Amino acid sequence: MTTSATLESGRVSTRPFPTLAKSFLEVSHTVRGEGLLARTPWFYSFVATGLILGFIACGVGFALLRDSWFQLLIAAALGVLFTQVAFLAHESAHRTILSTGPANDRLSQVLGGVVGMSYSWWDSKHSRHHANPNKVEKDPDIAPGVLSFVADDAAKTTGFLRRFQSYQGWLFFPLLTLEGLNLHIQGFVHLFSRRKVRGRWLELAMLCTRFPVYLFVLFYFLPAGLAFAFLGVQLAVFGVYMGASFAPNHKGMPLIDRSTRMDFFSKQVRTSRNIRGGWWATWLMGGLNYQIEHHLFPSMPRPHLARARQIVLEKCRELDVPYTETSLLQSYAIVIGYLNRVGLAARDPFDCPIVAELRRG
Repeated sequence: MTTSATLESGRVSTRPFPTLAKSFLEVSHTVRGEGLLARTPWFYSFVATGLILGFIACGVGFALLRDSWFQLLIAAALGVLFTQVAFLAHESAHRTILSTGPANDRLSQVLGGVVGMSYSWWDSKHSRHHANPNKVEKDPDIAPGVLSFVADDAAKTTGFLRRFQSYQGWLFFPLLTLEGLNLHIQGFVHLFSRRKVRGRWLELAMLCTRFPVYLFVLFYFLPAGLAFAFLGVQLAVFGVYMGASFAPNHKGMPLIDRSTRMDFFSKQVRTSRNIRGGWWATWLMGGLNYQIEHHLFPSMPRPHLARARQIVLEKCRELDVPYTETSLLQSYAIVIGYLNRVGLAARDPFDCPIVAELRRG
């Protein structure tokens, strides 16, 4: 017997369920039999061509508009394009695009350099997340910081941070306007740290070329005020788009207690949330709308995720494993509501029902 974790009023509890270790092997056999793990170079070539044309169009628009506040439309478009490149970097990091691991690593480094992010930082953080999604003290995506995703963490905050987190759900999306800047900063912090970093000098060379060139173009061809506005809009769109694409995937889904052990299939399915919408959601979110299938098969190319969903959903119905799928707007409402409930612990940790439940558990 193993255990599953459920979230009840913010409390992590466990209950027994039949061993499901063989279920993933069965699903994996079906997926491989249908060729869903095969590379799709045609698809990624098409996406890459579209992105290149998009950047060229932005360059032409930038040159033609000159000293015009319509340049902010170009800035917003760049924010969208950089996010789409980040989606490709994410897929390449999962060995999805090219045929070999080293080739995918190099591609991820290059794409990260285009976006202005450190691939090695992202890869280290994201690999730990995939291994332990929503597991307390294991998943870096729910580690305490500006936001708290676990009530006990919120209860420990003090001063301004406590006041901030008491309303963190409502402040979540406004805060995402700074996420683009944060992603850039975290990359440099990682690369300048004393820890061992693979590809440190290559990434530093790319980032230390990318930012000066980008800033030079902005401030040489645009008035200072417009250049700052352009940069602000681009970073804000990039941050909101990135955060709004990754946040619906796990926030508000069951948390797993640090001592709980679960089989791979249950752990990945129960802690992940899919977004309905079909092809348009796939393009909008870079395949992250099929988060359950992505966590079960991280190296699966984006075009195959929809078919994999049908296979996984059938298995979940057969085994009575909860399979969560919502609309995009509904997922945002869930995230906001969940963050606000956790934030109650920051308002009054002694009277908070969530913390009280945790302590009794």
